[in-house]
Amino acid sequence: MKTSAKCCWVAAFGAVLISGCTWVDLKPQAEKVRILAPQEVGRCREVGRVSANTAAKIGFIARGKDSVQEEVHRLARNNAADMGGDTIVASGPLIDGEQPFKVYRCINP
Repeated sequence: MKTSAKCCWVAAFGAVLISGCTWVDLKPQAEKVRILAPQEVGRCREVGRVSANTAAKIGFIARGKDSVQEEVHRLARNNAADMGGDTIVASGPLIDGEQPFKVYRCINP
């Protein structure tokens, strides 16, 4: 196999690996923050709003939608925990690696 062909295969393999990676760690206090639907927070108290965003592309390579969504959820849960919330609800769609959330306190509101 020619050197240029090997380089292309290595680059393609690397792109596949990168597209599925997540780099955001969930803080210990955010592990209990739940992700619920709007109809599930009727008895909860809204404590604020956050917008979580992460890179949807690395260079010209699009990351996997599931990886981006998982990262955005982790970021939103981290932010909710910092605000004293225990629940997040998406208040809009995931677009280009960014999504808005409402933060609630449902346990002992």
